[in-house]
Amino acid sequence: MFKKLEDIEKEYHNLNEQLSRPEIIAHQEQFQKLAKRHSEIARIAQLYMEYKEIEKEIQNNEQLKKEEYDPELKELITEEIELLKQKKDKIKDSLQELLNPEDPRNKKNIIVEIRAGAGGEEAALFVSDLFRMYSRFAERNHWKVEVMNSNPTEIGGFKEIIFGISGKNVYGKLKQESGVHRVQRIPITESGGRIHTSTVTVAILPEAEEIEMEINPNDLKIDRFRSTGPGGQSVNTTDSAVRITHLPTGIVVTCQDEKSQHKNKEKALKILRARLLDRLQAEQHKEIEQQRRKQVGTGDRSERIRTYNFPQNRVTDHRINVNFYNLEDILDGNLFDIIKHF
Repeated sequence: MFKKLEDIEKEYHNLNEQLSRPEIIAHQEQFQKLAKRHSEIARIAQLYMEYKEIEKEIQNNEQLKKEEYDPELKELITEEIELLKQKKDKIKDSLQELLNPEDPRNKKNIIVEIRAGAGGEEAALFVSDLFRMYSRFAERNHWKVEVMNSNPTEIGGFKEIIFGISGKNVYGKLKQESGVHRVQRIPITESGGRIHTSTVTVAILPEAEEIEMEINPNDLKIDRFRSTGPGGQSVNTTDSAVRITHLPTGIVVTCQDEKSQHKNKEKALKILRARLLDRLQAEQHKEIEQQRRKQVGTGDRSERIRTYNFPQNRVTDHRINVNFYNLEDILDGNLFDIIKHF
């Protein structure tokens, strides 16, 4: 951090010098570019210079304290040092925040999409387990959960479930959950007692506001049909289910959990906006991601991020290489010990 701060301070002094040159002032385009950069780093540079001044004051007072024999003066100097250290710590915290600004999306609500991967019915059952895990975690945080669409199986699992979570700092706490979750256990459908490995994919999408992701109605193909349940049987007697296709991207969203066609359409559009925003942000950061992948791997949703091993009561997060031996508690929504690592 301090190497970066030193570089910023040098750049700040350099910009001050450049912005005072008549030839730079006369060249407005260049002047505006330099002035913009100056305004971006001025607060950081000034705070860092203040930080260094306080460090000098602390060192001077420490030296005075060693040389002072009067107990009362020595006590005053000690108090002054303590106040300066507190001020220094506050400035350090401010500098860290300025250098590593919080992702503005952290405060957003989210849309969670959980889908069965390899493993058939066992994977579908684990989708149900993860849905319960995130729902219980939401309860612990006093958040609200709303199912938007689901595709249940006959034995209580889900091929897919999409739901929203709304509350305080939801995306900030759950954004690291995107990826492949692997489960190792004896399936309830398996009588031989053999351990099976199944996979489930989780996508965490920050909810997009209408003003952030405006959708042209002409770009949408909207189909209405009768909703179905396990085995394909009809659930409703009216055509309340909605399928929306975004023609420019080919993204398809289906919602059928509500009895109202209007509510299903509203939820489908909310999911579509989140997916479009996610795609747009992915494209914007593609070049950065390519550089990051060279250093830390892909990090995308195709990567296995966590394994839930039932025989050993173990949850392993592969990104931080840490094991947690409280699998049942974690599946009951106690994700706090895992999340604090991110």
